[in-house]
Amino acid sequence: MWGRKKTKPEAAPEAPKPLKEAVREARIEAAQKSGVVVDLRDADLARLDLLNDALDPVFKEIPASVDLFDRGISRGDTPRLWVDVIAHVEMGRDKRQYRFVQDTRYGRAVLAESYEIQDVVQAVTRYVARRLVERERVLADDSPRLHTTPDAVSQREKRRRFFRGLRNFIFGLIVGVGALFALAMYYTAHH
Repeated sequence: MWGRKKTKPEAAPEAPKPLKEAVREARIEAAQKSGVVVDLRDADLARLDLLNDALDPVFKEIPASVDLFDRGISRGDTPRLWVDVIAHVEMGRDKRQYRFVQDTRYGRAVLAESYEIQDVVQAVTRYVARRLVERERVLADDSPRLHTTPDAVSQREKRRRFFRGLRNFIFGLIVGVGALFALAMYYTAHH
């Protein structure tokens, strides 16, 4: 109008995305990540299932009377093929390597690691053989502590109680004599 230049109206600043849209995008992202995790877990389960099938001949040779081993696949966050209560096979960090581990009182010990199923089968076979021999040795042990009669145990317990009581009596006697001696010294010093 009066000599002013017409200017273009400035573009309105981009409005922030509504929270609803941001939440939707976050859910899609989380679903994609969990889909990858599920796919990895399924791959681990498939590999452990192949190993489980390869171990069938080994476990068929174990006598039915031996109940040391409880083989099975657990489907948790970290899938595992359990050999017994303390030993299992899990997949390594790269998801291709098998790790045969045993829980001990000092922590987890890696018994074998390999990319090949046959190597792990050999390691599990050696482990099962060692456990069977260990079981036989325990069953064949003729030590007296395993074959004591209830009468022998009660006699041993009676002797133990007698000597414990005698020890406590002597200790009390020494403390009593010491207290009398200290009282006598105190009495003679102040009178």
